[in-house]
Amino acid sequence: MANQSSPYPILCASFNQDNSYFAVGTKLGFKIFQADTGMLCYEKGKFLILSIKVTHKDNQGSKHKNIGAFSIVEMRFSSSLLAIVGAGEQPALSPRRLCLFNTTTGAPLQELNFLTSVLAVRLNKQRLIVLLEDKTFIYDIDRLSILSTIDTIPNPKGKTGHPMTSCKLEMCSIIQMHLNPEWSDAALVCCLAGTEITSELLVTTAAKLVNMNAALQFRLSKHCLNFSAVKASLPSHSPLHALHYLKILILALYLGLCAFSHTPEACFLALPASTAKGSVLVYNVMDLHSHCEIEAHRSPLAAMVLSSDGAYLATASEQGTIVRVHTISEGTKYFSFRRGTYPSTIFSLSFGSSLELPDVLAATSSSGSLHVFMLASAINQRSRASGSFIGSIISGSISDVLDPAHHHVLHKAVPEGVRSYAVIRKAEKVVDNSTSQVLSFRVVISIISYNGYFQEYMLSVNYKNEAAWSLDREYNLLTAIPDTNPAS
Repeated sequence: MANQSSPYPILCASFNQDNSYFAVGTKLGFKIFQADTGMLCYEKGKFLILSIKVTHKDNQGSKHKNIGAFSIVEMRFSSSLLAIVGAGEQPALSPRRLCLFNTTTGAPLQELNFLTSVLAVRLNKQRLIVLLEDKTFIYDIDRLSILSTIDTIPNPKGKTGHPMTSCKLEMCSIIQMHLNPEWSDAALVCCLAGTEITSELLVTTAAKLVNMNAALQFRLSKHCLNFSAVKASLPSHSPLHALHYLKILILALYLGLCAFSHTPEACFLALPASTAKGSVLVYNVMDLHSHCEIEAHRSPLAAMVLSSDGAYLATASEQGTIVRVHTISEGTKYFSFRRGTYPSTIFSLSFGSSLELPDVLAATSSSGSLHVFMLASAINQRSRASGSFIGSIISGSISDVLDPAHHHVLHKAVPEGVRSYAVIRKAEKVVDNSTSQVLSFRVVISIISYNGYFQEYMLSVNYKNEAAWSLDREYNLLTAIPDTNPAS
């Protein structure tokens, strides 16, 4: 849900499947940019969009059409098809409504309505995936028929019965799962004993939760929730209204988290399988069956990504100190990288687009740093270690965290604490044509910061493993002027 008092002008960001375009949702609409040139190809801000229009009149009586905020904007490759979801600021922009939108005609093609908010959308040429609070739907994208339904976590209790009974049960569930035992027992007893649940009680509960959980504070920034504004408004509303915001605050920790590989030959969807630990359910989207479950971390997940070929899954927990890579075929951990010693929220993970192997993995974190891990070098290290005497006697769990030499970091790449989304758009080897010797390795990483900026960095690593960073491009996404020939 968007909040007009949020300091972040961008509410969502996504690249298309081949990273040639990217889309951002703002408080006034959405925009599509060409990644190579930075050209603004399409914009919907103060224009009419049929069933999701919001209209008002100025002092002269002329009509202006202002769309409003969008929380999800997803592209299907470079086509004119978009999947968009409103941020819920007006009834016409319900977060429970998914609109398939045609940028060529400027009109909706189809709308899908749900009982709860849409938290994430993924799509390719055959499938449309819609993630809700407790279910995930897989559609045939051409017929929009449901092919499969996956029960996902969390699955809040008390969905039926009297509204206040539902409120008490959900409050109990929240307390049991998330709150500090030193003071949650009293609140839990109040709920079970039938004590009236007031807005003030819920505000206090939410405030204590936010104050004791640094990761949640960053998650609130991700969801553009201004807790101070919410707290100030809650006492004047009903307990059910307060419970709604409390649920948003808590569920922001893990809701909407998923990973998708769009390749039809290895089309997988990864979803959190637990709220207590970092386990992952991997589902085969084309064959419509569960593929495996991976025990990735001891703590709940904060970020994950699948390689485009569906071969690897990278994960990070709420601790953010270790990034792990797992093989999908075997459903096992392959190796780990240490991001840092102190906890930090991982905002995004991205694999390189190598056809044979995801050679590079990038991560952005709440510290403002950009991390690049060299997987190819790590695999070579692992092969050498397994053949050595030391490697044969050291267990995999000890030797899994790989040499820091395979980890390159750029500090202060983006402002600290600002949500960021990064993708590796290019990864290539520079080869001496005369000797076929690899001279260096170049990685191009594009970052969208939710404060409204696009940055593109290049990392060059020579054969001595010496790294050099350069900022190649930077521009403001909010002030870009649209091109006269929109992308179709």
